Amino acid sequence: MIRIAVDAMSGDLGPRVAILAALQLAEARAGLELILVGDQAQLEAMLPPQYPPAIKIHHAADVVTMSDDPRLALRRKRESSMWQALSLVQQGEADACVSAGNTGALMAMSRFLLKTLPGIERPAICKAMPVIAGQTYMLDLGANHQCTVQQLHQFALMGHALARSDGIDKPSVALLNIGVEPGKGTNLVVDAHERFEADAQLNYVGFIEADTIYNGVADVIVCDGFSGNIALKASEGVARLINHKIETSLAEHWSYRFLAWLVRPLLLRWRRELNPGTYNGALFLGLNKAVIKSHGSADQIAFCQAIDVAVEQVRHPLSEIIEAELRTRSNAD
Repeated sequence: MIRIAVDAMSGDLGPRVAILAALQLAEARAGLELILVGDQAQLEAMLPPQYPPAIKIHHAADVVTMSDDPRLALRRKRESSMWQALSLVQQGEADACVSAGNTGALMAMSRFLLKTLPGIERPAICKAMPVIAGQTYMLDLGANHQCTVQQLHQFALMGHALARSDGIDKPSVALLNIGVEPGKGTNLVVDAHERFEADAQLNYVGFIEADTIYNGVADVIVCDGFSGNIALKASEGVARLINHKIETSLAEHWSYRFLAWLVRPLLLRWRRELNPGTYNGALFLGLNKAVIKSHGSADQIAFCQAIDVAVEQVRHPLSEIIEAELRTRSNAD
């Protein structure tokens, strides 16, 4: 039995999305228990009278809002659905946590309750990004707006271990920058570049610009959370724009609608591949337990995807893989 603690109250759309996703997956996934964490009265009022036994409710009287200061939330919101969901993982009553809530608060609470792996100062949000052929892992996507060179190097090591666990023998690692020329970019990026180049065990291929993220030229792309989050959200906006253009263009004339009917399977595939919700669910890489960050505005389909990512992490725990990789590397040094 895989047990996922779901922070049902956080996120832009409230508990309704988490409940609908839980109902869908409880019926579709055998051996899955979903613990909805939040105000019990609200959750029970929104659930059907006879909801599946695979869904449990864990009461939490408070909620972390999107506007809450993460430091204050860490001290004052210990009765919140976010804190309680993470506590279930800490206590071994759940195997992973999924939340669509305040990223900074989730980061702070996760570090406090679940701790980071040995040799890792701060966890990073990591996501598999679709590229021309396959996927590339990008981190950090928003957990750490300010980073040190050492932290960026740790992100690279975690991304390298993650890619190796995915079957890539010698993953290529790149640094996101505003240009590819040596010496270009902020002091942080320039110093990190020198640190990466000096690491003989890292297959570092240099700088990468944002317009080549999706070319697949690197298996791992490293950046600070501020730059990574902007790149991610810009990409999601472009994907929605392309979907909108396709739909409005096909509706302009009857001949286009006829053409759409002929290529309907292809259009459905494009919509699925360009829908950001298809890739919802980013890992908090570097923690001892699995924590999955869902997009705050995720719909039912996207939230289901985030829960599926959590299930996959329980089945193939990356924390153990990364810790073993870092230990091996440390022994080699």
